[in-house]
Amino acid sequence: MDEEQVKERRYKPKKKLRKGRVILTILVVFVLVIGTYSFLQYRAGYNLAKETKVHQEIDFEGDSWSKGERENILVLGADSGAGGKEKSRTDTMMVISWDKKSNDVKIISFMRDIYADIPNYQSYKLNTAYYLGGVPTLQATLKNMFDIPIHHYALIDFRSFESLVDILAPEGIKMDVEKDMSEKIGVSLTKGEQQLDGKELLGYARFRADNEGDFGRVARQQKVMEALKDEVLSIDNISNVPQFLGAAEGYIQTDYSRKDKAIRVMDAIVSGKLEIDKMTIPVEGSYSFKSYKHAGSVIVIDKEQNRKAIEDFLSS
Repeated sequence: MDEEQVKERRYKPKKKLRKGRVILTILVVFVLVIGTYSFLQYRAGYNLAKETKVHQEIDFEGDSWSKGERENILVLGADSGAGGKEKSRTDTMMVISWDKKSNDVKIISFMRDIYADIPNYQSYKLNTAYYLGGVPTLQATLKNMFDIPIHHYALIDFRSFESLVDILAPEGIKMDVEKDMSEKIGVSLTKGEQQLDGKELLGYARFRADNEGDFGRVARQQKVMEALKDEVLSIDNISNVPQFLGAAEGYIQTDYSRKDKAIRVMDAIVSGKLEIDKMTIPVEGSYSFKSYKHAGSVIVIDKEQNRKAIEDFLSS
């Protein structure tokens, strides 16, 4: 073997090494750029929310939860007073139940006009429980009536909801509007497929001035939740997600720590497309309508039938 062949063999690994260093450097720079962008966007979203949100002190103690069990989060949407000093009622009351191991997500929506046994108070509509005693009283009401443990809560007022939607989807969220809607929702919506901004999407979710009443509104709220989930997990919105997460940290009040919230969002994104099963309480054939002087028109339910329906739904 001559001297030139020996030199050639010696130099080849050095060329490969240099190429590897270049690729590694590019990757490091790319990660740093993405990380810096994400951090700045997250902080911008958080600062925006911090400037406009009024924090409310909530004394909440979640029911005990063991690893491997379904994790139940009470999700509440209320008028702007919910985030400040004014009392308000909850228009949206959902329990999101997540089995992380099987990536199974179920949503239970509760009608606000259910005639509820509120601990330490006279019976009223279910949405009055929050007005009377905040999150802990609503938590106790749901547990006593339906035997459903509440491990965590998340509370958002409607103005914050509008802002979050606009951050996540600046071009609006595609929604099939079933009919013309305008009464008591602050916007005018036209029947057909529309791109709805935050205010319009909220109006769509709150509309109930038709024959379906609150049943139709709950169905639309579930539809909106499904659309928001798809937007968060969509690759098209990946550049908006950091600012959205920052704003959510500021706007959504919860007992989760900042770290826990981030972990759960990342779990959802890494897990892929989440399929969501939904149910509404009361279930069909388990209720009647009545009117009481102190509470107005209410939905009187068969508690045992609905309790069993929830048990079957979560265990299926």
